[in-house]
Amino acid sequence: MDFLVFFAKRIAMSIPLLLGISMVSFAIILAVPGDFVDTWIANTSAQTGKSYDELLPQAQVMRERLGLDQSMVMQYWSWLKNIVFAGDFGMSFEQNRPVLDVIGTRLPRTLLLAVITLMIGQTIGVLLGIYAATNQYKLGDNIATLIAFLGIVVPKFVVSLVILYFLAIVWHSPYIGALNSAEYILQDHWSFAKFIDFLKHVWPVLFVSVWAGQAYTTRMMRGNLLDVMNMQYIETARAKGLSRRKVLFKHAVPNALHPVIMNLGSRFDYMIKGEIEIAIVLGIPTLGPLILSSVADRDMYVVSAIFMMVAILLVVGNLFADILLALLDPRVRRATLARA
Repeated sequence: MDFLVFFAKRIAMSIPLLLGISMVSFAIILAVPGDFVDTWIANTSAQTGKSYDELLPQAQVMRERLGLDQSMVMQYWSWLKNIVFAGDFGMSFEQNRPVLDVIGTRLPRTLLLAVITLMIGQTIGVLLGIYAATNQYKLGDNIATLIAFLGIVVPKFVVSLVILYFLAIVWHSPYIGALNSAEYILQDHWSFAKFIDFLKHVWPVLFVSVWAGQAYTTRMMRGNLLDVMNMQYIETARAKGLSRRKVLFKHAVPNALHPVIMNLGSRFDYMIKGEIEIAIVLGIPTLGPLILSSVADRDMYVVSAIFMMVAILLVVGNLFADILLALLDPRVRRATLARA
């Protein structure tokens, strides 16, 4: 019961944070010169040859209908009120349908890829960190350190561009810009063949995300474990005659994992943003290309909704990390219950 009270408090404390993020994100979007109607005027003028003055009356009607003639404060208040009391994130100007319908099909794909890459990346990072720390200054340590270093310094979009070049130019791969091949797109149930086809399409996203995601964890785990291995209680455990493996995995690794788990919430957010970045380059139909096109079209409610979704996921990720940390370490669990 105390545990539930603690996390209820954490969720309540997150509400002002989400409110602040919504304000800042909404203000940034509206601070960009022009709006959706200005974009519509430019596109319509280019397609029809009509002048700005000819399109202005229709544009004014459209701006009033969409509520873009109101002040920034009134637009924000109307948007926030609809979210809180109706669960309505507004309408997409470009697609003329609810924002939740627009992002509803893409958000689960983004979350699925982010969760998969987070689990694989963190597992590989922890294992590489343990291996590097237990083989300090040896060849294996140097290779693991090099892999982590490259994952940190090489931008994800650069790796994505290299993969895209090989897929499109060298290998002429048909698995580009989609999640499934044509014969599986309308198939509403999953099969083993559809899953294999899915992996053929998304492996570049998984590879790049895991490559980048494991890097920081490898470095952190290696450094933490080396510090823990020099602690007094580790020397005491060795002096008691415990085996090297038991000392490592029962006493050293659980304590070295603390900072890694504490950082897990922010890593989830990192994986989501990384997936968005990679998907933009590779043209995978997730949130990445959607947010890029929405920014270009000044479709502000779609962009604001995506920002809010990412913020909520960051809060949820940090709560999940707190739960894991409390389950791993009884001291943390007791401190958590005491604060509740």
